[in-house]
Amino acid sequence: MQQRTDPYVIRARHTAETVTVYQAYSPALGLPAARDGRFPAAWKRERMTWVKPSFLWMMYRCGWGTKEGQETVLAIEIRRDGFEWALRHACLSHYVRGLHADRASWQRELKRAPARVQWDPERDLRLQALPYRSLQLGLAGEATRLYADEWIVSVTDVTATARTIHALVREGELGAAAALLPEETVYPADDELLGRLRV
Repeated sequence: MQQRTDPYVIRARHTAETVTVYQAYSPALGLPAARDGRFPAAWKRERMTWVKPSFLWMMYRCGWGTKEGQETVLAIEIRRDGFEWALRHACLSHYVRGLHADRASWQRELKRAPARVQWDPERDLRLQALPYRSLQLGLAGEATRLYADEWIVSVTDVTATARTIHALVREGELGAAAALLPEETVYPADDELLGRLRV
């Protein structure tokens, strides 16, 4: 198994069958999704949707659930076989010399791929950048439909937890805040899954 020093590994809450990813939506979308365990009709399937296995990167993105349109934070448990299907069919979101044959071939692959991967600096409790990366997984087309219709196992509103952790961080109670974080460990992804997706 890869060590924590590897900057390009997936860290996530996962079981033998599922992996948890995070998204943040307006209450109009997020609350029905949590209530019904699936996205409401107003959720746009034709748009790319980004899922994040890292709770703290999601907090960085949504400002602990304070940004407009991202006030409801969802923990979405999805099937591991679906998550891995997306990785197998993903393309890096940007061109990397030496990894891709040339820019044109990367652009063709990106256009065809139903999923894309981006690696951004992981965040600590104060949302400061860490020296290793966090996976962002973008789903489009077929992947979006599979995600919404087949992969989702459960949807949980974790907004209250996010706000409690944020309040503890603001008060300087980092130990108490850390104790409330979901446990994220290295996801067992080998080179067959990530070899083409590491920068």
